[in-house]
Parts: sequence; structure tokens; C-alpha cells
Amino acid sequence: MTTRKDRPDNGSESDADITSGEVVEEELVEGAPVRRKGIYLLPNALTTASLFSGFYAIVSAANGVFDNAAIAIFVSMILDGLDGRVARMTNTQSKFGEEYDSLADMVAFGVAPGLVAFFWSLNGLNQVGWAITFIYVAGAALRLARFNTQIGSVDKKFFVGLPSPSAAAAVAGLVWCFHLYEPAGWLTLLTIVIVGGSGMLMVSNILYRSFKDLDLRGRVPFATILGVVLVFVVIALDPGTVLFVIFLLYALSGPGRALMRKARRGGETGTDKT
Repeated sequence: MTTRKDRPDNGSESDADITSGEVVEEELVEGAPVRRKGIYLLPNALTTASLFSGFYAIVSAANGVFDNAAIAIFVSMILDGLDGRVARMTNTQSKFGEEYDSLADMVAFGVAPGLVAFFWSLNGLNQVGWAITFIYVAGAALRLARFNTQIGSVDKKFFVGLPSPSAAAAVAGLVWCFHLYEPAGWLTLLTIVIVGGSGMLMVSNILYRSFKDLDLRGRVPFATILGVVLVFVVIALDPGTVLFVIFLLYALSGPGRALMRKARRGGETGTDKT
């Protein structure tokens, strides 16, 4: 018969887990803490695929294949959207998955877009080029860190600052749209504005619609699906240009809404004084 004293205590179990490299998380099951070993395969496999796409984008840009690099960033966006939803649908959320997803996002939506833009256009500007690139990369890192600390404390209808996947899409869309153009001053200036501006918007306090309040499970009129088909057709005609315009407009929507709110408040204040 095994007595309580013969069993290993929690401390010895933790030491064994640490030396074996095993991931151990504590979950509440019917109000009681239960320790779980290992990680969930499916959501973390999707996160790994997103990380690989970001890494592939960097390698492609270094080899001068900029259209593939831009496409890889958009693939990372799709995979990043899937891993969290799959984890919630299959009830396989975990602290490890959240941390791994955040690190993968830093590569796919921070380092990769910055380096793709740098290899494509900004490397000819010497210190100015890498300074603009670093503004973007640092902005993505700060944006992700702030997002992780604000989970559960911010209205889900809005993001504070431009989301890093949207910033990455604006940069990748720019490269995809203009990758066949000859280097020109206006294009370099546009790249500086998009890359540097996206980095600044990510760390701003400007609110962006998250669209998490949209009800995608409810019934809609039949004509709605025709609109969805039309959207896919338009994107298929010129994916680079259409995606660039869409995410550029989204990036500009935050400052636009902020200016409209400020003007509205100014008008109300002027009305009160009269």
C-alpha cells in the first residue's frame, strides 16, 4: 500500500518536468486545479505554419522574390486567424499556445514585413532605410506586448492601435502591388510613409473597429452571398492592388474616425457656448 509520504510531492514533480523539458499547465476542472502535461497539437501546428510563412517571406525577400514574400505574409494572416478559432472550437486553449502565438506573430507581422520592405526598397537609403524599418518592427513588438496586457480590459468592439496583422497586410500589399515597378523616388517615399506610418499607428491610442461584434452565425438575405462572390471575384482580378487598397483604407479609418469624433465634439462645444 502506498502512503501519502511515499508519493512524490508537487515540488519533485515540477523538478522532474523541468529537467525533462515537458510543458506543464494548471487548469481548473470543476473548481479544482489539475495539472496537464504536454501541448495541444492542432492549434500549435497552425501557429507553426504561420511562423514558417513569415520565415519564408524573409528568405524570399532576401532572394529578391518579392511577390512570393508578400503572399507568404498574407498566408500567415490566414493561419493566424485560424489557430485561435480552432483552439476555441475544440476547447484547446492554453497559456503555452497564447505565448507561442504571440512570438509567431512578432516574426510574421513584425520582422517579416519590415525586412521585406527593407530588401525591396528601403535598403538603398542606408541609415534612413533601416531606421524606418526599425520603427515598424519596434512598433509591432510594442503593439503585441500592449495587446497581451490589455486582454479582458478593453472593449472587444475596438482595437487600441492598428492591429499588427493589418499593418503587415498594408506593407505586404504595397510590395505585392508595386514589386514589378522600376525604383523611383515617389515609390520610395510611399514606402517610407506606409512602413513608418504603420509602425506609428500600431503604438498609437487610435481606436480601430475589430468587427468581433459581427454575427456570422445568423441568417442573412440570399443576396448577401452574391456580394461575397463579387468580393472574391474583385480580389482575384488583381489581388495585390485590391488587398493593398483594402488594408490601406482600414489603416486610415482609425485616424479618420478620430478626426470626425474630434470635429463633432468641437461642434458640440461651440453650440453649447452660443
